[in-house]
Amino acid sequence: MSRIGKNPISIPAGVTVEINESVVSVKGKLGQLTQEFSDVTVKIEDNQVIVERSSDLKDQRAKHGLYRSLINNMIIGVSEGYSKSLELVGVGYRASNQGQKLDLALGYSHNIVLQVAPEVTLETISEKGKNPIVKLTSHDKQLVGQIAAKIRGFRKPEPYKGKGVKFVGEVLRRKAGKSA
Repeated sequence: MSRIGKNPISIPAGVTVEINESVVSVKGKLGQLTQEFSDVTVKIEDNQVIVERSSDLKDQRAKHGLYRSLINNMIIGVSEGYSKSLELVGVGYRASNQGQKLDLALGYSHNIVLQVAPEVTLETISEKGKNPIVKLTSHDKQLVGQIAAKIRGFRKPEPYKGKGVKFVGEVLRRKAGKSA
């Protein structure tokens, strides 16, 4: 039995979960999310969501924990939300935003302009003497992670000086340079 899949998901106050055939929709104070599912059964019993599978086929075992985690992430997202912070480490690296447009100066000959999805709240923090920080917040965990990975992919941190776009709190594996 899947250790993750067999755990029930408790529904917090202010969150409504609806199940229609093969679609779960979750609505809360921060927004609404939907997720299609297959090969498992999802039901609501005394304010808990329970995900069950009918047999021990490999495909059903794999999807059992997957859909439980996706539904749990949806419930946490619409009640609390998710956020990721990226730090720009390097001389001359800057970030600014006008609404949903993120303007990044990452040492290339041109600035990179990224249009961020409207579901994601974008915030740039630039303090004197500190590295610029880009903060992404949304109710959709997958969307926040995808946009953060795209921003990080513009200039990944390098192992010698640590320059690049990194997550706040990320520990980089550093290398020693040439010895003289």
